[in-house]
Amino acid sequence: HVQLVESGGGSVQAGGSLRLSCAASRYSVSEYCMAWFRQAPGKQREEVARIVIGDITVYPNSTKGRFTISLDNAKNTLYLTMNSLKSEDTALYYCATTTGGGFNYWGQGTQVTVS
Repeated sequence: HVQLVESGGGSVQAGGSLRLSCAASRYSVSEYCMAWFRQAPGKQREEVARIVIGDITVYPNSTKGRFTISLDNAKNTLYLTMNSLKSEDTALYYCATTTGGGFNYWGQGTQVTVS
């Protein structure tokens, strides 16, 4: 089965930056669509960035201009670079992918806290 392991979360002041990593096993990060999601207590899960074949990236209004999703094929790792962080960005962040359908492979999540 596909394995995804997130890292890089932590606490940061508003306006600061973090880079999250998602290391993939038994999966090539360049083969299919990958995305980052987040979920905060009391809020529904939200997609914050997506990258598809051809390195096309998609961002919702909540993260556009601040977050950047990227791949390192040599390390088989997905990244999420987050700049100008706001308190509203506080959440558990997940990476996810698919082998042909919806996003049905998920990591365990990494916590981001912005104060």
